[in-house]
Amino acid sequence: MNRTTIEWVRNPDGTQGYTWNPITGCLNGCPYCYARTMARNGRVRPLYLANSNVAKGCDPTDPFAPRLWTSRFRDVTPRQQPRGIFTCDMGELFGPWLDRGWTEDVLGMVRDCPQHRFYLLTKQPQELQKWSPFPENAWVGVSAWDHASFVNACHYLEGIQASVKYVSLEPLLDWKVGIDVEGFATTAGVSWLIIGAQTRPSIRPRGEWIDDIVADAKNAGVSVFLKDSLRYLVDDPYLKFDLLQEFPEALPDTEVKK
Repeated sequence: MNRTTIEWVRNPDGTQGYTWNPITGCLNGCPYCYARTMARNGRVRPLYLANSNVAKGCDPTDPFAPRLWTSRFRDVTPRQQPRGIFTCDMGELFGPWLDRGWTEDVLGMVRDCPQHRFYLLTKQPQELQKWSPFPENAWVGVSAWDHASFVNACHYLEGIQASVKYVSLEPLLDWKVGIDVEGFATTAGVSWLIIGAQTRPSIRPRGEWIDDIVADAKNAGVSVFLKDSLRYLVDDPYLKFDLLQEFPEALPDTEVKK
């Protein structure tokens, strides 16, 4: 487990949180994936891969092949002080290509450590129903990158039970102004939106996209966290823009909002 610079990954007391990667790698194939670039640029030594179990049918020499690191389960214990832990930021926890037991083991650790807040984020939202209801200390999110994937994320989040459900629009590559963010978020029980820009190569979302999303989110009572990659909007003298960095309140139970 490592300290992270990801702005929205915070401990319950508001200090900077951690990342934990008992599962790494994925088969999502996103062209903008920072994790794949990091894994394949020499950051992972070939001999180190021998300490992991690779997913069935995957190339064991590929540093970004889905794999389980059993030794990393020792990094999280019930005796630690409360932490905010982004789980599997270098992989896909809910990949249908994984052995079901791998995901079960990770969620078991979440349940065994109720003092921690675990941030779970997926690009496979259709898989979430298999694991619902989630532990109350799990914040469950879906990654989206445009209006269509946002609607899809909300569709699948509507069908699960979690104390906090969120959508991460990062990187926000396109947006159709006028999408009913308020309606979709309310129906799905989404209480948090994270928005960020692509930084490598740089693709900057338009100010009117952010304004549209934020206005609807505020009407729905949804907290908004704008990443520092959107700071150019604050510095633009022609825009009146605040870099909101809000956090939601966890629901008192895991009832799905209707």
